[in-house]
Amino acid sequence: MTRPQNAADPDRVITAARAWLGTPYHDQASLKGVGCDCLGLARGVWREVVGEEPFPIPPYSRDWGETGTREVLAEGARRMMIEVPVADAGPGALILFRMRPGAIAKHIGILAAPDRFIHAYERLGVIEEPLTQAWRRRIGFAFLFPSI
Repeated sequence: MTRPQNAADPDRVITAARAWLGTPYHDQASLKGVGCDCLGLARGVWREVVGEEPFPIPPYSRDWGETGTREVLAEGARRMMIEVPVADAGPGALILFRMRPGAIAKHIGILAAPDRFIHAYERLGVIEEPLTQAWRRRIGFAFLFPSI
């Protein structure tokens, strides 16, 4: 699949995400070098690549095993990003993970390469690591940042 014309430059997205490496984990925060969670990382990359956040993010639960019929993260991403098939997600794509079978997507990462991704992980902070089969099988959705 070719990248949609209205999608942000993947190199710019990856550079912005890598600038957050080493930021400590902090639930519901989004301050580069100070603290963030996985959504906070995505929000920070958005601010650098796209601009001001279009709406405030309400408080959310940390429960990765949360079940339900509403994919709240995916619905939010659809409001402002470009959804792509998971199989077509390439470097620079935002990916949403279901951390447990039957759970809704509650974790976010950004592909840095076909086999690597960047995410904020509790106790580790923002890291870049291999996209192993264990991670790959949990991907539920993929989105591209829009260009400004």
